[in-house]
Formats: sequence, structure tokens, C-alpha cells
Amino acid sequence: MMIVFYILSAIVFLLIILVLIAPKQYDIKRHIVINKPKNEVFQYLKFIKNQDEWSPWKKKDPNMKQTFLGEDGQVGFISKWQGNKDVGMGEQEILSISENEYIKTKLRFLKPWKSESDAYLTIESLTSGITTVTWGFSGKNPIPFNIFMLFFNIDKTVGKDFEEGLTSLKQILEK
Repeated sequence: MMIVFYILSAIVFLLIILVLIAPKQYDIKRHIVINKPKNEVFQYLKFIKNQDEWSPWKKKDPNMKQTFLGEDGQVGFISKWQGNKDVGMGEQEILSISENEYIKTKLRFLKPWKSESDAYLTIESLTSGITTVTWGFSGKNPIPFNIFMLFFNIDKTVGKDFEEGLTSLKQILEK
């Protein structure tokens, strides 16, 4: 009986240690340089529906069901999706826009698991006609699910998707 107690105590102790050392937040971002003026890049990016042309997730499920609420390119616009196992189900809402600077959105994932992230696209002019776009998102890893992040590299996985999407965006805008 004491052996079982010691084993259970060790498991609980290990879980507590893992919860304490596991990352409680994430912030993933990638950037790309686009040979277009800042205002042209911004005018394209502020419309969420344009993401269908360059988003890596749209490519993973071109038949996903989408619905839209509000006016695209305006605060309050919501894009909802329901797709295959690769894209799941969720919605993206425009929270704030600063003309020619950034677009901030809230991502609400509903399936395969519930979570929320703050997403953003920032636009910076390097020189006349050359623009840097940074695409990122951040959020919290709730306890005890943050333990999973010790074994899963979200930056590498999502970062790869961001890189693919930004490469597609660059190709589209530089045509």
C-alpha cells in the first residue's frame, strides 16, 4: 500500500513540476519583405477575405465552409470557418486597424480544441516601394494543458505555415 502511495505522490510531484516549468504563453511571428509600397500592401491585407488567396490553411481545405458577418476591412468583421481535421472550426474577428500600420484580430478556435489567440499583421516601410509584413499570433497556454507544449514545438509548426503563407502573399502582391 505504501508503494502505491509513493508512486502516486511521485506522479503528482512530477505533474506539479511540469506545470511550473512548461510555457504559459506563446508568441509566434514571421516576416517577409515585399516589393510594393506600404499603402498597397496594407489595402490588400486589411480585407480578411483576401486571406483565402494566400493562407496556408485555405490550401489545406479548399472546400471549407465559410460565413462572414459585417463589412470586411472594418473593425467587427467576423470570418467563420468549418473545415476538415487540418483546419478545424473557428472564427476570426477584426479588433482594431491602424491605417497603413497594422490589423489586429482575435482568433477563436472551437475544434479540434477550444482556444483563443491574438493575431496581427504589421506593415512597415523599409524604403519607398519596399515593405516588411510581419504575421504573428500570441496567447496563453492554460494549466495543465501547458505541459503539452513541452513536447510540441508550436513555433516550428505554426511558423512553417506562416512562412508558407507569407511566401504566397509576396507572390500575389508582386505580380
